[in-house]
Amino acid sequence: MLGGISIWQLLIVLGIIILIFGTKKLRNVGTDLGGAVKGFKKAMHDEEKEGDKKDADQPQAKVSHEEAGNTYDVQAEEKRAAADRNEERK
Repeated sequence: MLGGISIWQLLIVLGIIILIFGTKKLRNVGTDLGGAVKGFKKAMHDEEKEGDKKDADQPQAKVSHEEAGNTYDVQAEEKRAAADRNEERK
């Protein structure tokens, strides 16, 4: 493996981190991180439930074709051509 890290190297790094920060700070960081992840999961789960409730409360949309639609006959032109025609009309 290229750049593989052995278990001994991980233990040495962990020991250095414990010496620098101390076990109390690491425990607090772990607790805070766990609480943040738990809160995020709960918020996502609650949002999904709210989305399901909103979809269930609203009736399905109905499509009707009772009114006759208006049809407009138009021709697309470039702005220069339209401006030239307007000048010719004046």
